[in-house]
Amino acid sequence: MKEIAKYSGCFVCGDKNDFGLKAKFYFQDNKAVTECVAHKHFEGYHDFYHGGITAALLDEVMIKALMARDIPAMTVELTVRYHKAVVIGQKLLLTGYLEHQRGRLYLTRGEAKLESGEIVASATGKYLRVRRDMESRLQESPEG
Repeated sequence: MKEIAKYSGCFVCGDKNDFGLKAKFYFQDNKAVTECVAHKHFEGYHDFYHGGITAALLDEVMIKALMARDIPAMTVELTVRYHKAVVIGQKLLLTGYLEHQRGRLYLTRGEAKLESGEIVASATGKYLRVRRDMESRLQESPEG
């Protein structure tokens, strides 16, 4: 299992962002994977994890599946379906993978599950491979 590059200031994966999730992403069996515990700092309703945080994690795990393949891209569309509320303290296991490519457009899928295997959210994403000028700017961000 290989760790996928991160940007230390990123809200989702940055290890130096004091307000972020600090999630570590790995590439295994052609999928990006991560896990995190629903922390009270990211509460929506009392004792429930904010759905926007779950969406951010899904977006990140899907784009990490592209980054692991050295595909510099940016999100152009994210669709999230929520299946079940996440309670503060529950551990989420997330996976994302590349489903299809059409030219510069990459179509991905992602899931967030509980340790029991129950799906709490699923997503599809569309990511556009950036042009060379933007690629050099994006390459300034990732570390390791």
